[in-house]
Amino acid sequence: METTNNSQTAKVLYTGKTVTTGGREGTSKSTDGRLDIKLTSPGANGPGTNPEQLFAAGWSACFIGAMGFAAAGLKLKLPVDASVNAEIDLCLLDGQYSLQARLSISLPGIDKETAKQIAEIAHTTCPYSKATKGNINVETIIL
Repeated sequence: METTNNSQTAKVLYTGKTVTTGGREGTSKSTDGRLDIKLTSPGANGPGTNPEQLFAAGWSACFIGAMGFAAAGLKLKLPVDASVNAEIDLCLLDGQYSLQARLSISLPGIDKETAKQIAEIAHTTCPYSKATKGNINVETIIL
């Protein structure tokens, strides 16, 4: 499968497929059976997760991969204990819902300026960062 974006054709490498029923109080299952979760609204009691947590998990995992790519470009190795604490806020202003995010990045053994450079490069290659750029407020914190 190929898609067209800005008059260029992109090769699709992977398509994640899920079926969700019941919205925030329902279930979501991947078509390959590897994901099968109960959904709940943020702050609700009981089992289940919510879209904000899923988005945070996906973005942070992808961002670590992008930081590895960035570090390699700088002739560095990403620490094995590198981590990203992603926080996704569901916001309400004037009756309209929106998101905002904070990515707190820990790169043990890498100085703060180099870590900042790695994070900046990662934001240019991470698909989640590219998808949210200019659409939501994103704060990047180097720990």
